[in-house]
Amino acid sequence: MNTNRVLAGLALASAAAMTLAPAAQAATSTAATTGPAASEAASAKVWGPYYAPGRAAKTLGTLTARGEDHADLPTADTVRVSGLVYDQTRRSACGWAVFRVTYRDGSDLPNRLHSVRDCSYRDAKRYTFTYRDVYQVELKVCSEATSRPSLTCLYAGTWKTLYLSK
Repeated sequence: MNTNRVLAGLALASAAAMTLAPAAQAATSTAATTGPAASEAASAKVWGPYYAPGRAAKTLGTLTARGEDHADLPTADTVRVSGLVYDQTRRSACGWAVFRVTYRDGSDLPNRLHSVRDCSYRDAKRYTFTYRDVYQVELKVCSEATSRPSLTCLYAGTWKTLYLSK
């Protein structure tokens, strides 16, 4: 009986997706054909919430990309990330939102880490930062009692892609 409910739910979800997909595609094609002003406009994206393992920390926010350039290496002129990070532990650990920003430097694509720490239990810390010539923005959320993100935080698990210039 449980399997039947799961299969029925999947059938309903796929039917809804097939019904909504043409409407979304029509809206996208209409927005894309509005002229050159559409490529100059900012593409704001709401992301999150993303959690650290065990839900010990969380972060959420918005990302705005302006002026995408699709020459040799596609990048955005500027990317602005704003959000909140929460520490959800009562112990000495802090909540970390670690961003890996890949940017264009000539014909290279180096990256830079931008970290935000919050050590106040359930009180959010706001952050906003802007980078130029951005190719990709990725995120990791950690909870650690350190003054900077540890190697475990940086290299264990996967990065969540928030933005990728196409």
